[in-house]
Amino acid sequence: MKILVALACLFLLSYRPASVTERPDFERFFTEQKLKGSFLLYDPQRDHYTAYQFERTRQGFLPASTFKILNTLIGLETGVLKDEHSVMKWDSVKRDIETWNRDNTLETAFKVSCVPCYQEVVRKVGLKRMREWVAKVGYGKPDINADNLDSFWLEGKSTITQEQQIDLLRRIHEGKVPFAPKNLAILKKIMLIDEKPGMKLYGKTGWAGGSANPNIGWFVGYVEKGDKVYYFATNIESPKPVPATFVPARRQITEAILKELGI
Repeated sequence: MKILVALACLFLLSYRPASVTERPDFERFFTEQKLKGSFLLYDPQRDHYTAYQFERTRQGFLPASTFKILNTLIGLETGVLKDEHSVMKWDSVKRDIETWNRDNTLETAFKVSCVPCYQEVVRKVGLKRMREWVAKVGYGKPDINADNLDSFWLEGKSTITQEQQIDLLRRIHEGKVPFAPKNLAILKKIMLIDEKPGMKLYGKTGWAGGSANPNIGWFVGYVEKGDKVYYFATNIESPKPVPATFVPARRQITEAILKELGI
């Protein structure tokens, strides 16, 4: 018993939760766009968070198309997808987004956020395997059943927080998830958004909404700067009707804050 108590004390002494710096001044980046929201950045080099509306970053929201990050890995690991060149055939259903009305490769489907493409991936993975993989990875609070298999990340009760988004991104980047290195490399390749000397930006946007929910926007990802990496998750909430600025605001707010932080 004494040994167990000693070990517990040693653990408590060695455990140091990440520190947090709250930045209420970041409000201006959201008010300029007439939007509410929150921002979270994690610096693993210092084990430190920088946050705007920190409590909100612990609130769960529908993952929307940010789920394509995990969906891609599951599709590759199960063999539904072979590589970034795997073709996702258009189902001939005309949709409002023109880039969805054609065949896409995995790489282009990810970049144009082709919802029907990834819905087909989920159907091919199937309910049993999808549930198993999502549970194995520890992804947010999923609600997956036979009725919502191809939409659980877009509507319904599935949620993920900004903290959880960053945790997943970090584990993926560090290879601490149950996926083959080659599949992690494929994901990293298609997540690349911008590249400048000494800096690479990786990320994925998302948008969830509808008559029963406020419109929620995401931009999650990470920045590699020299030998350092920084993980971020931005979540915005839109009034109705959705303003034209909503879609670009996800990245604009994030990149403005990253610039402010010198990242």
